[in-house]
Amino acid sequence: MAKSTSYESKIPDSRGIISYSDEENAVWRDLYARQKALLPGRVCDEYLNGLNALELPDDRVPQLKDVNARLNEISGFGVEPVPALISPKKFFTLLSERKFPAATFIRRREEFDYLQEPDVFHEIFGHCPMLTLPTYADFLQKYGEKALQLDKSYIWMMQRLFWFTVEFGLIRTEEGMRIYGAGIASSAGEAPYSVESEKPERRPFDALTVFRTPYRIDIFQTVYYVIDSARQLYDLVSSDLVPIMDEAKRLKSLSPTFPPKDEAGAA
Repeated sequence: MAKSTSYESKIPDSRGIISYSDEENAVWRDLYARQKALLPGRVCDEYLNGLNALELPDDRVPQLKDVNARLNEISGFGVEPVPALISPKKFFTLLSERKFPAATFIRRREEFDYLQEPDVFHEIFGHCPMLTLPTYADFLQKYGEKALQLDKSYIWMMQRLFWFTVEFGLIRTEEGMRIYGAGIASSAGEAPYSVESEKPERRPFDALTVFRTPYRIDIFQTVYYVIDSARQLYDLVSSDLVPIMDEAKRLKSLSPTFPPKDEAGAA
């Protein structure tokens, strides 16, 4: 979704190819190797299976057109190259069309460990493995459709829902707590923290509570919401969310569980 950035989008050429420098490919290679080693035993099997199915290159930034073709083959979803800044309406519209909007730039080496805005590593390595799961892909399509139907006064709650599921969601499995959210799966620091640290609170997923929970984008999360299955998310966005959102508005936001910030950083 729209936010400020110091990066410039890369535009595909007439063949759909995006050009990356040797250094940019090296950044992907190093990010990929580090994260691939970190995730087993921390992310859910659906993510790992999806990552294997995508057959992403480990030595260079993948071409979005290739990822798009592979995803379409597996789940009927896809990825769409977008400028670094897009409107919420454009974001929701693409999801409703079964296209995940993907930034085309990759982080600089000096921001290797943390980048506030999503880059192509976050978009492809973080998000796309779960998009191979049909139920999860269907959930994101329904999410986009639902957001487009709602009055603008509810959109900030839909953004909270996206944050605590698609970006920073955990799932309960027979093997224990696992990651499925892209913001965690693509982070070397937050991947172990989210499932192993005693600091954050891990709450059972509840839509009303999620809609009332503020967050900050520049710190490890202090609260995670844990689902039981992707079907739980699909069923939620297939239902009438307005009564739940109206109740969330009536009750107002919960008190933040994170420290204050000098400038606006919570949503």
